[in-house]
Amino acid sequence: MGVQSVKELIVYQKAYKLAMHIFEISKMFPDEERYALTSQIRRSSRSVCLNLREAWAKRRYEAHFISKLTDCDGENNETDTSLDFAKDCQYIKNEQHAELTSLCKEIGNMLGSMINNPQPFILNK
Repeated sequence: MGVQSVKELIVYQKAYKLAMHIFEISKMFPDEERYALTSQIRRSSRSVCLNLREAWAKRRYEAHFISKLTDCDGENNETDTSLDFAKDCQYIKNEQHAELTSLCKEIGNMLGSMINNPQPFILNK
């Protein structure tokens, strides 16, 4: 039997882990970033998982599935850029940045593979 839930996908698990890690480190961001970088990086990192859930629900339609996956990829790239800001503003250490951006890259590669080869995920009609 194949994958029954999006939560079983390694890309979902990695994206969820990244979002939770970002939530924890962003607690240390300065108060003046609360409505800017803190909010933005939390929303974009969580949005990867949320859009994956939507993509999974739209697997009957390849174009819809791919569209939601490209949304995931966009949010993942946004998260990566926010991590650059966090490092350059000295809110996170270089080691944390390297670890988290490496995870972003991994997630992006997985999403790219799914976008380029959606057929294994599409539900048969």
